[in-house]
Amino acid sequence: MLLNQLSILSHPERMRVFRLLMRRCPDAVPAGEIARVLDLKPSTTSAYLSALSGAGLIGQQRDGTSRHYAVRLAGVRALVGDLFADCCNGRPDLCPPGVVAPSGDADGARDGKQNVLFICTGNAARSIFAEAIMRDAAGDRFNVFSAGTNPQPRLNPMAVEMLRQKGLDTATLRAKHLSEFQAADAPVMDFVFTVCDAAANEECPPWHGQPISGHWGLPDPVKATGTDAEKRLAFQSAYGAIRNRIVAFAALPMETLTRASLQHEVDAIGQTKDET
Repeated sequence: MLLNQLSILSHPERMRVFRLLMRRCPDAVPAGEIARVLDLKPSTTSAYLSALSGAGLIGQQRDGTSRHYAVRLAGVRALVGDLFADCCNGRPDLCPPGVVAPSGDADGARDGKQNVLFICTGNAARSIFAEAIMRDAAGDRFNVFSAGTNPQPRLNPMAVEMLRQKGLDTATLRAKHLSEFQAADAPVMDFVFTVCDAAANEECPPWHGQPISGHWGLPDPVKATGTDAEKRLAFQSAYGAIRNRIVAFAALPMETLTRASLQHEVDAIGQTKDET
């Protein structure tokens, strides 16, 4: 099984599909979206997904007539575990993070506040909502930042208006490029959350310090059409969904959770069904 899995992943294009699904974990991603993001033909995408499924690395589920695919974490952990099966037999220092059952403080015993980064494409609405909401709700425990993979030149006016109506401070908010937080002198992140699918689909260098990551994808309110009232309703929906996730995250007993348990909770929050 191990040799077959390694053979499947040795193909560069199959590895691209696998890495995309890892970035979107635990989401189940439609096959059509995978093909579009990676610029693959549907037939080619289907073949790659079939190979990865056969190797036990991903699973599929149906949503109407569409097939959605997600990483099988048990299969991935088994693969890594098989590769390092004997590494803890007197040499635990050889084990990569996650192979040994994690224990201890979730933040790696770092003192003081934890650093949290929210990412979306434009850094003009959703990630800005998250930055402002979390700074207000839990700024005593977290240093909060946001960034975009392709930031807009200015914040969305409706987003800023809504934050002000909610009584949140907008004075220090600005659109920022993700690279600002990947520089050598940037703060080391404890948590990195993507709040839009497009940002989660993009590849980026590994984060220093191995932060816990989560995907809390939400529809982009900036793309809402219709009357101003209908557009404001889309912004209200996004604001409410982000706030619910942040409230749930801030309530987690960080000091008592292992890293694995905390990752599980973060993933579960990302799967929250938002009321409409």
